[in-house]
Amino acid sequence: MNQHYSDRRKIDPTRVRPDGTPDDDDRAEIGPTPLAYAEWAAAGIEVPNLDLMRRQRHARLVKGINDRGYGGALFFDPLNIRYATDSSNMQLWNTHNPFRACFVGADGYMVIFEYKKAYGFLSDFNPLVREVRTGAALFYFSQGDRIEDGARDLVAQVAELIDAHGPNRRIAIDKIMVPGYRAFVEAGFTVEEGEELSEKVRSIKGSEEIKAMRCCMHACEQSVAAMEKAARDNAGGGMTEDDVWAVLHAENIKRGGEWIETRLLSSGPRTNPWFQECGPRVLRDNEILAFDTDLVGCYGMCSDISRTWWIGDGEPPAEMKRQYRIGVEHIQTNMAMLKPGVSFRELTFGGHMLAPEFVESRYGAKMHGVGLCDEWPLICYPEDWQEGAFDYVVEPGMMFCVEVVIAHKGGDFSIKLEDQVLITEDGVENLTKYPFEHRLLD
Repeated sequence: MNQHYSDRRKIDPTRVRPDGTPDDDDRAEIGPTPLAYAEWAAAGIEVPNLDLMRRQRHARLVKGINDRGYGGALFFDPLNIRYATDSSNMQLWNTHNPFRACFVGADGYMVIFEYKKAYGFLSDFNPLVREVRTGAALFYFSQGDRIEDGARDLVAQVAELIDAHGPNRRIAIDKIMVPGYRAFVEAGFTVEEGEELSEKVRSIKGSEEIKAMRCCMHACEQSVAAMEKAARDNAGGGMTEDDVWAVLHAENIKRGGEWIETRLLSSGPRTNPWFQECGPRVLRDNEILAFDTDLVGCYGMCSDISRTWWIGDGEPPAEMKRQYRIGVEHIQTNMAMLKPGVSFRELTFGGHMLAPEFVESRYGAKMHGVGLCDEWPLICYPEDWQEGAFDYVVEPGMMFCVEVVIAHKGGDFSIKLEDQVLITEDGVENLTKYPFEHRLLD
């Protein structure tokens, strides 16, 4: 009863799951459920080796720090901490109450700062995490009017670490609170943009991250299928948009998924303008239902796909079918442009161009990166291009979501579509298997 978690959890090499985690129902790290493992096995999907995935990520992060000549990096963003350590602690609460941080030195030495040192067990599974400390909770709720003192204490700890594990006091920091930033500057640190570092590092996926994403995509699409069945089985039967969305949430959790970043599901006339979030509207027979998953699923990977369905036995309007076909052509044409060496500028100004009737209601991106969430880069439409913002090229190992909204301003509906792809050595692998709506393509 009084046994410490790390002593309790001795890994029996004869009892491990396919991804190398212990098969003892006593794991700290969030992971897939038996349902997910069974579905992947049935589909012939290879699971990642999590130990290797963590080492690949750590190596990329350390290389990114050294390539920029930094002494180390300090991350507060919970997704950057997840990338570095593969551990999590109340991720959504942490996004608006930054109580956690991760230091990575130029020599690779990694320290997790938890709210309480006792919570270090949340990272015990990862030997790359060398030390557990406290003192990174620099938000007002936690420290009140003594927050400046807390900030100076944190800076003193980081100074000790970077002096021991880095060549200088140039430090990359991502989302630090104002008192913390001031304290680092006052202590003589050169504070660099940590988000630039993390976004670039995270943009290239290693072999095991790619496997993890394939697993996540399959689990997401199984969840979407359950949502579609519920919507079709209950068309005109009193089911609300919230009821439909709740199915996706439940199915994601059943497979070991984590959360959904938005509530982007709407029906009928509520699809226009796009970006109305789901609510109590009751689904009606013979209308569309559109959604964007924005789903953080198995292994913390993000499966971000969109579909628009025609719900009912009636014939969809001809204009709706026309716009749907344009949407499919848009993402398939633009997807075909993706290959290593293509510049982001070419992606913006090439490919399928929206007709003037659809430009005003265009989506915020033609494509965007994806990994642990929607990530760098953003490939915008020509109307939104800014010189110097995205002067880069596509590289193998990147993942993109290719998407579109086809709609008339003030119209009766919007068509939302999105596929997620992996950049290979010579083109793309479409990770999205979910079919388009045949009733709108006929």
